[in-house]
Amino acid sequence: MALWLQFGYKKNIMLGVLNGDTIDIYSGELFNDPQAVGDTCRLDEVDILMPCTPGKMLALWNNFYSRAEHEGWDIPPEPLYFVKTSNSFNAHKLPIIRPRSYDGPVFFEGELGIVIGKTCSHASEMEAADYIFGYTCINDVTAKDILKRDPSFPQWTRAKGFDTFGVFGPYIATGLDVDTLVIQSWLDGELLQNYPVTDMVFRPHKLVSMISQDMTLYPGDVIACGTGLNATAMEDGQTIEVSIDGIGVLSNKMAAT
Repeated sequence: MALWLQFGYKKNIMLGVLNGDTIDIYSGELFNDPQAVGDTCRLDEVDILMPCTPGKMLALWNNFYSRAEHEGWDIPPEPLYFVKTSNSFNAHKLPIIRPRSYDGPVFFEGELGIVIGKTCSHASEMEAADYIFGYTCINDVTAKDILKRDPSFPQWTRAKGFDTFGVFGPYIATGLDVDTLVIQSWLDGELLQNYPVTDMVFRPHKLVSMISQDMTLYPGDVIACGTGLNATAMEDGQTIEVSIDGIGVLSNKMAAT
């Protein structure tokens, strides 16, 4: 198991593996056999950046049995997903900024993220593991009132594509048994979401396989697996933390424009 991160250090963008409070520094590219350089730095000396730069982030809706039952939704026969645009990508500790053009509720959604490690097209479910580099924490932020503002056209892209609304990190964890993971979301220290990967309608390997039938997935692409119950609105100044044991804690503060 390893926790990979990108970080700013001495005016350089660098790659490394977290080892307690120390980072082992690597050279090369994350998805192309990076090599340890034999040097380290301290975690408290660096600025943690997004752990990779996705070409696209695909995010699931209605992918948990418990939430579907609570909301009265039918179980979908195939993954239902939308795209979060690259302008929305945001890193650990950076603010989530309320849009100037919107004064309604802004919701967090704590989720597990799948990070693709190599080009993937038409993979079987058994093959999918070969294309998954690792897993990360996601906060799929949503301008809730925009989503169904126009009854003729649900605005998934707009509601979820504002600047800073696609938060992920701080690390990418490799070597995990994904079916043992539990996703938790804490708002100002209060636990609001606490749900297991095993409640997913489509688990990670199945998701990668099925989505790869639709479109090619490339190294660095991220799939957000959907959220469980109790996603809630954030107020300005509140801190939201998405925590997954084995991956880490993604922490951000909601900020006014």
